[in-house]
Amino acid sequence: MISRTVTLATLLLSVASAFYLPGIAPTEYEEAAPMSILANKLVSTQNVVPYDFYSLPFCAPKDPTKSSHLSVGQVLMGERAERTTYDISMRLDESCKILCTKDYDAKDIKLITSRVTDDYNARLNLDNLPVIVRGTNELNEDVFELGYPVGRMDGKVACLFNHLKFTVRYHKPTGPIYNTDNDAYRVVGFEVYPMSVEHKKDADGQLTTCPVNGSITPACLTGSSASVTYTYDVEFKESPLQWATRWDPLLKANPELREIQWFSVINSLMISLFLTAMVAMILLRTVYLDFARYNNIDDEEEIQEESGWKLIHGDVFRPPALSGLLSVLVGSGAQILVQTGVTLVFALLGFLSPSFRGGLLTTMLSLWVLSSVFCGYYSARIYSGLGGTNKKSVTLGSAFLFSGSAFILFFALNFILWVSGSTGAVPFFTLLLILVMWFGISVPLNVIGAFFGYKQKAYEFPVRTNQIPREIPNSSTFSHVLFGVFSGILPFGVVFMELVFILNSIWLNKIYYFFGFLGAVFLILLVTCAEVSIVLTYLQLSKESYHWWWPAFISTASSGIYVFGYSLVFLFTQPDLQGIHVVSTMIYTGYMLLGALMFSLATGCVGFLSSFAFVRKIYASVHID
Repeated sequence: MISRTVTLATLLLSVASAFYLPGIAPTEYEEAAPMSILANKLVSTQNVVPYDFYSLPFCAPKDPTKSSHLSVGQVLMGERAERTTYDISMRLDESCKILCTKDYDAKDIKLITSRVTDDYNARLNLDNLPVIVRGTNELNEDVFELGYPVGRMDGKVACLFNHLKFTVRYHKPTGPIYNTDNDAYRVVGFEVYPMSVEHKKDADGQLTTCPVNGSITPACLTGSSASVTYTYDVEFKESPLQWATRWDPLLKANPELREIQWFSVINSLMISLFLTAMVAMILLRTVYLDFARYNNIDDEEEIQEESGWKLIHGDVFRPPALSGLLSVLVGSGAQILVQTGVTLVFALLGFLSPSFRGGLLTTMLSLWVLSSVFCGYYSARIYSGLGGTNKKSVTLGSAFLFSGSAFILFFALNFILWVSGSTGAVPFFTLLLILVMWFGISVPLNVIGAFFGYKQKAYEFPVRTNQIPREIPNSSTFSHVLFGVFSGILPFGVVFMELVFILNSIWLNKIYYFFGFLGAVFLILLVTCAEVSIVLTYLQLSKESYHWWWPAFISTASSGIYVFGYSLVFLFTQPDLQGIHVVSTMIYTGYMLLGALMFSLATGCVGFLSSFAFVRKIYASVHID
C-alpha cells in the first residue's frame, strides 16, 4: 500500500524495456515437469483495500497455506505467494479437471457477493508471471487485464467464475549454446479465460457439463445456500517470444498512450522554456543593466536616488524567522530528491525489472534510509550558515520531523487496514524491521550528515548585514505569500499529464512503464522550480522586501497543494472510483496527502537552493560602497 505514495515522488528519454537483472536466471521445465501456480491477492478499483486470495472460501490446500519468501516491498504492497491446488505439468493439456466442490452458507454468499459487487480481481502467478485476461480494443489491438474477475453480478445475484481456461505459452530456447536434444522449455505467457458454469453430474458422479462451452448455465449464488464445483482447463501453446522479452507485450505502449506521453513532455518543456525566457530577460536586460548603473562611480548621485534590490543589500542576508524549521524542510526535500533521482536511474537502466517483484518499493525504502545523510547534511549546513545556534534541535528535527510524521500517518492507515483484515496491513515483524531501519540506520546516518554539515565553513555572504533592520516600504508580505502559493501551479502544470498516468497505475491497478518519459519530466520539473523561484525572488527584492527566504521555498512547495487537490478531483471524477467505500477513501486520501507532502518538500528544496544561489550571485556582482 505504501507504494501508492512513494511512487508519486518518482516524478531520461527511452521507454523502459523488460530486460532482466544480471543473476536472474530463467527456470527451465522438462516435459511433464510439475509447475506451481501461486495465489497473490485480491484487488479492486472500487475498493482499494487488498485482501488475501483465501479470504474468500476458494479451494485451498489441505495443509496451512504459507507464503513463499517475500521482499519488504512485496509485503508493503500487500502481495502474497501462497500455494494453490491447481495441478499442471509442462506441455500436458488438461480438460475440465475438478479442483474441488465448495458448499456455501448464507454468510459465505454474503461475503462473496460483496467482493463481486466491488469488482475484485484475483491475481495468480506462474513462474513469476502474472495471469492476464487477453482482449482487443476498438482498433483490434491486443489489450491485457491483470488478474481475472472473481465473478459478475446478474442483477442482485453474484455469479462465480468457477471454471478457468488457462493458456500457458512456452518457448524452447535454440542456438549454439543450447542442446537441441534437451527437452527444456521456458514459460513466456500465462493467460486465463474465466467462465461461470453450473456443473451437473450424472449417476456415476461424472460431470455432464464438460467440455465447457458458452451456452452453459452460470453458477449463480441464489438462496441461502449453494454448492459450487470449481474446474479448470490447461492448454499449452508454443510461442516465438523469448524469455528475456516475455514482459514486452504487457509493457508495450499503444500509439495513443505514447502520443499522450510525448504531448506531456512537450507541454512541460514549453512551460519551462517560457520561464527560461523570463529568467533570461531578468538576467540579461534588468540585472546586468542594474550592474552597469550601480557600478558606474560617476553617477553616485543617481545611485542614491535609485530604488530596487540594491538598496536592501544590508538586510537581504538577514536570517529569516524560524530558520531552523526552514533548514529542516530543505534538508528533507534534499533527501527526497536524492532518493527519487537514484531510483529513476535504476529504473531506466532496467534494474527494477517487473520480474523483481516489489523491487521498486524495496529500492525506494533502502534509498530513503541511505539518503538520510543528505537530509542531516543540508539541514545543518544551511542552519549553521545562517548563524543558528540551536544545533541539537535542528539535528533531531531533520531526523524525526518528516519521517516521524510519515510514520504516524502510515501507522494510522496500517491500523485501518489491519482492522479491515487486508493483506495491505504490514505484519508486526515487518513493521519492526522498518523501525530498526529508521532508528538503527537512518537516524545515525542523519546525525553523521549533520556532523559534517556543521563542520563546513560558514557561508561567506558578499555583503554585510546591518544591525538595525531596514524598514520595508508599503509592500504587503501577505501578497508575496499569496503570489507564492499561486505560482505553484506552474510546477504542477509540468507534471500534470504524468500525474494522471501515475494515479491510474497506482489506484486503477495498471502497469506503469513510462520511466523514460517520467525521467524527462522530472528534469524539466527541476528546471521549472528553479526558474519560478528565481523570478519570484527577484520581483520581491525589486520591491525592497528582504523577506525572501520563506517565499522562495513556498513558491514551488505550494505545487504540492495542487497535486493533492487534483488527486481529490481524480477520486471523485474517475468512473472506476465512483462509490468507493469510506475505508478506501481514507486510505486514498491519507497516502495522497503524504505523497503531496513529499512532492512539496522536494520542489520547495529546489526553489530555495536556486534562489539562495541567485541572491548570492547578484549581490556578489555589484559595487557596494
